[in-house]
Amino acid sequence: MKKNIRPYLKHHPKIDSTCYIDEMSVVIGEVALAENVSVWPFAVIRGDVNHIHIGRNSNVQDHAMLHVSHKKADKPEGSPLIIGEDVTIGHHVKLHGCTIGNRVLVGISTIILDDAIIEDDVMIGAGSLVPPRKRLESGYLYVGTPVQKVRPLTDKEKEFLPYSARHYVKVANNYLDQN
Repeated sequence: MKKNIRPYLKHHPKIDSTCYIDEMSVVIGEVALAENVSVWPFAVIRGDVNHIHIGRNSNVQDHAMLHVSHKKADKPEGSPLIIGEDVTIGHHVKLHGCTIGNRVLVGISTIILDDAIIEDDVMIGAGSLVPPRKRLESGYLYVGTPVQKVRPLTDKEKEFLPYSARHYVKVANNYLDQN
């Protein structure tokens, strides 16, 4: 196991063989990465006190920080972090114990907090704040601090969501092919 991919207590990351994990990123504990996930320099994915699951073709860009909230008596499941398929997590994003659907773009420096739910086919503009327990409805652009629904996504924007994720799969494969 690489030093940047490490267990926490009895939990070991489960990483599909098709994933690209940059050596300058850190993946710790109860983390599951599906096919073609990419994790870029200085990203931290810390599944120490709860689990993290990242779906197929999703990417976690440079300096992103992904964490969870622990299980406790009044909240037996805590707040795990669940990310769907074809998701682009932008640079410097902070995700904490939230659920993100499929085909979502989380803009640069956005923060999404515990128990927020981002439905499928959503774009979140750079620098936004999604407060705890907020639900973002499918098919819209959201921006601001706190985040506000701005308008429905155009057809071109909806097409861009899986394109963005698959572009990162292609770039990650270029890095894998160099090794």
